[in-house]
Amino acid sequence: MNYSLLVLEIAVVVLGLGLLLADLWTPVEKKRNLGYVAAVGVGLILAWSFKLSGEAQSAFHGMYLMDGLALFFKRFFLVTAMIVLLMSVEFADRIEAGISEFYALILFALTGMMFAASANDFTLLFVSVELITVTFYVLTSFQRSKLLSLEAGAKYLILGALSSAFMVYGIALVFGTTGRMNFDQIALVAPQLVGDKIFLMGVLLVLVGLGFKIAAFPVQMWAPDVYQGSPAPTTAFLAVGSKAAGFVLLLRVLFNAVPAVTAHWTTLLIVISIITILYGNLCAIPQRNLKRLLGYSSIANAGYLLMGVAAMSVAGQSAILYYLGGYLFTVLGAFIVICLVMTKVEGEDISALAGLNQRSPLLATTLTLAMVSLAGIPPLAGFFGKFLLLKAVVEKGATNPAYYWLVAVAIFGVVISLYYYFGVVRAIYWSKDATDLSPIPVSLPIKVAIYACVAGMLYLGLYPNAAVNLADKAVAVLKM
Repeated sequence: MNYSLLVLEIAVVVLGLGLLLADLWTPVEKKRNLGYVAAVGVGLILAWSFKLSGEAQSAFHGMYLMDGLALFFKRFFLVTAMIVLLMSVEFADRIEAGISEFYALILFALTGMMFAASANDFTLLFVSVELITVTFYVLTSFQRSKLLSLEAGAKYLILGALSSAFMVYGIALVFGTTGRMNFDQIALVAPQLVGDKIFLMGVLLVLVGLGFKIAAFPVQMWAPDVYQGSPAPTTAFLAVGSKAAGFVLLLRVLFNAVPAVTAHWTTLLIVISIITILYGNLCAIPQRNLKRLLGYSSIANAGYLLMGVAAMSVAGQSAILYYLGGYLFTVLGAFIVICLVMTKVEGEDISALAGLNQRSPLLATTLTLAMVSLAGIPPLAGFFGKFLLLKAVVEKGATNPAYYWLVAVAIFGVVISLYYYFGVVRAIYWSKDATDLSPIPVSLPIKVAIYACVAGMLYLGLYPNAAVNLADKAVAVLKM
């Protein structure tokens, strides 16, 4: 048993447990600084990951895989967690008690995400999803004195438990018809079960469970309420980390476990992508709460990412990874600004951004770039990500005209999104509702995080070749 493959996950767990122990001897006034310790620790683990080769290896009888795709997502999750931890330090004053536990839960959720990246068996898939979900049950409701936070936690708990029930029942049906849990073994017998309704129902229920993680139709209803009520760092981690974990599992299941079934579900995936894009974009139009708006935006972006799955091609799979890379820096940049600016304004209304360009040009520029990138305007990462997804779908249009409808809806969604994204930009620079024009202090660690996010948005948009090549290598392990 090659336990050495789990070195990154073990290191994150040890770091989380170490934080909880350090909390016992840390004075109350210095507990918030443990977040910096956690961020540095995650950074060191990230640096160590570059010593790993990415050569395909397995552990636990093929249940756990360490390959290029797993390593790509592990690094993705580590970068996300590091920025979220820095954000959490700034948010610490708004958490009445248990800030060290908050940091530790982020690390335990990170562990679940890293296991998800290596899942090659339905057992590990379910365990990793539950580790992620259970920690977010607590993280979403961590501000116990706020009704919205408790409401967010309750909704995430109920709907998360429901999606887990669908998933475990689906796994039971798949195991009942195949007698196997390992993805590679299931792939061997799946072609003979393409007509088995029980097997197909099992796979479909698994996809419903994973759809909850990525906030895709028909299990997307939770996202706006949970995004609005959760603490800003939790929402950021949920929007980026949890969504990416859902997509890596979706890729593993559809293209490694049941590629024979996936090939027959093109129309279903196209329809889900279309509905998800339309729902997210249309519902975002009237929103005034910025976090709720980003919740609907997250649904729309899940729809765009599903275009890469529906394309049934290596180009589509690679586009998903590239898009997620740009999405990481874009969304985290936006949430850093939310965390710093919306400290006292109840409801986090967009009007709170009025005069931000005078209060902090750095934060105003960062949020503007984030909105422009999410809208898909060049030369930022969001534009090239959408371009790659559309290109992958257009290339398949000759085989199925439904792909052209998907392209049309995606472009329509981009046009709609210009309205609500640029509504945020308008509030920053042209709103006359500003009541507070006092400067906003920005600490050095947060400045580093902001510069990293801005650099990521610009670099991936202006020089995409390196990231695209990296994504191409990562998805080479997937089957078609």
